[in-house]
Amino acid sequence: MDKVTLEIFANHARAAAENMAYTLYRTAHSTFVKETEDFTVQITDPDGNVVAVPMDLGATWYPGLYYGRAIRMIDDYAPGDIGFTNDPYSGFLATHAPDLHMWKPIFHESEIVAYATGHIHNTDMGGAVPASLSRSLTEIHQEGIRFPPMKMYREGVLNDELLRVMLLNVRKPEQNLGDLKAFTGALHTGERRVRAMIAKFGIARFRQGLTGLLDYAEHQAREVLRSIPDGDYSFADYCDEDSVGGNPARLVLTLRIRGPEAILDFTGTDPQLTSALNVPTGNDPRHTLLLVGVYYVLYSLNPQILLNAGLTRPFTCIVPEGTVLNPGFPAAVGMRSLTCGRLRSLIFGAFGMAAPARMPAAPAGSSSIVNVMTTDNRTRQSVLAAINPIVGGAGGSPDRDGTNGSGADAAYLKNTPIEITETEVPVRILRYGLMPDSGGAGRWRGGLGTAMDFQVFAPNSRVTARNRDRCRFRPWGILGGMPGKPSDFVLNPGTPRERVLGNTDIVAMDPGDVLHIHSPGGGGRGSPLEREPERVLRDVQRGYVTAASAEAEYGVAIRHGALDEAATQALRARLRLGESTAHFRFGPEREAFEAIWPPDAYAEMTAILAALPVHWRFFVKTRLFEALREPAQGEGAARLRASFEVLRRATPGLG
Repeated sequence: MDKVTLEIFANHARAAAENMAYTLYRTAHSTFVKETEDFTVQITDPDGNVVAVPMDLGATWYPGLYYGRAIRMIDDYAPGDIGFTNDPYSGFLATHAPDLHMWKPIFHESEIVAYATGHIHNTDMGGAVPASLSRSLTEIHQEGIRFPPMKMYREGVLNDELLRVMLLNVRKPEQNLGDLKAFTGALHTGERRVRAMIAKFGIARFRQGLTGLLDYAEHQAREVLRSIPDGDYSFADYCDEDSVGGNPARLVLTLRIRGPEAILDFTGTDPQLTSALNVPTGNDPRHTLLLVGVYYVLYSLNPQILLNAGLTRPFTCIVPEGTVLNPGFPAAVGMRSLTCGRLRSLIFGAFGMAAPARMPAAPAGSSSIVNVMTTDNRTRQSVLAAINPIVGGAGGSPDRDGTNGSGADAAYLKNTPIEITETEVPVRILRYGLMPDSGGAGRWRGGLGTAMDFQVFAPNSRVTARNRDRCRFRPWGILGGMPGKPSDFVLNPGTPRERVLGNTDIVAMDPGDVLHIHSPGGGGRGSPLEREPERVLRDVQRGYVTAASAEAEYGVAIRHGALDEAATQALRARLRLGESTAHFRFGPEREAFEAIWPPDAYAEMTAILAALPVHWRFFVKTRLFEALREPAQGEGAARLRASFEVLRRATPGLG
């Protein structure tokens, strides 16, 4: 297929996906689908490779998702069939239980020529907590009812018995049912649009088009890689906690670029956890969750790139089994989105070393999704609904400030208007806006985080705020930029009953209680002393930066609402004497942690854990962290080996 025809075909394929998305968006029932837009729709080829996605609606994680394994777990298909699954360990398609994936085969003369596919994130799928997700859960069985790949519809007839089982096990069945019907309608829309494409192009050209789209995306990805210097680029980042009140969870990446190909080696990443932060990738060297950060990098470096599974072909991931990025059954995985946020920052950091002139600072990397289960005092009915995603700022870019409150890599999570929230949920929103001073200072400032305060009015109201992170380790700045400010989560702020919750993701509230939450800001890019004083003054006037921070971080003196040029020159001269020249600026918390856990000590622990059976690894890591609490004196690896020997001799069964 020639390039012009391929471009026309690509537009038709994207339009088919966009039509599917609008059908789902306009007819869904739950706030989380119809407002937050946590859903996807795709067109795939007959093998289950995604060939077209919408650009303006839904989640942006899934252009490389592979449906083939799940599709093949159903023996046969007929027109009108719709397969589905939400089991993270069956085909490694769904990546936590609330994500319900469905696929509809599209036939032409008795042969499957494509699939209409997608997922919706159900507000609740049962399990131990409202909304089904919490880092406190320790195994997949606590995270809600699961279904392996099977047929939801058989030749156009809904499987009522299966549906009754599903709805019996969820907290708000009317929401799940309404979203399921909307999702089914979207798949029907996709089938109609694909049939229209076949009528326009003919079946032979249609098949050529699907292949051509994948091949062209692969070509574009390889061209981006060719523009980056060959080399090995290593980077590490941390989740604040590996369990409730636990130790940091470390992710490590060595990015090896060789011409038009790249290897992402995650060796050195922490062992799988006995909490829900594991990312189920099933030994797939191109699993979409491992490559989401890559999609963002490729699209940033070439905004004309096609988004489909062809982008994954130049990349190979190495992920040791039994680690947090490749756990074994029955590890809990419900909070994998928290770890995926850190995984994206990890990939951005590695590419920030490979192509520093073209890459931004770290985005917030934490998007707390707030759900409330309470009782409406008027109707006396229980209510379970999403309130809002509290998304942080984007990192400062090579030529502009980070976007405020959008998160860059989490910007697809749309906010819900306050009027809708207060109409559907018996809460009062007291504050909803940007968090001053949260963006990292830089020549290009990091985007501001989002803040929200709300009040409940019924006893035993329970709030889940999944993905709580970045209370400790900040989004890093780059090329002299400062890190973004941490997030926070506080019950009854400014009162005698104030309680700082940190990364807690489930809390019970009493009538009248107020909950405050704010997300991190993005990291800054470039020295803040190079930012034009006029820009800093404008930020102060807009309420983005306080006058005190303008002086302390940017060296800009503002007196009576105007610039004091002489004081600014003196301030900046003094600040330049102590300015850091490091490629990354991580913040004091990470620097203090790595004084205790330098790279050689972590490398030694990684080697020790890799030699142990999987079920021992998290236990041993936790005990080693208990043993090492002070900054290293001398060689960290030797100290680590000595601590392990003490633990081994004292622990029955460790051997």
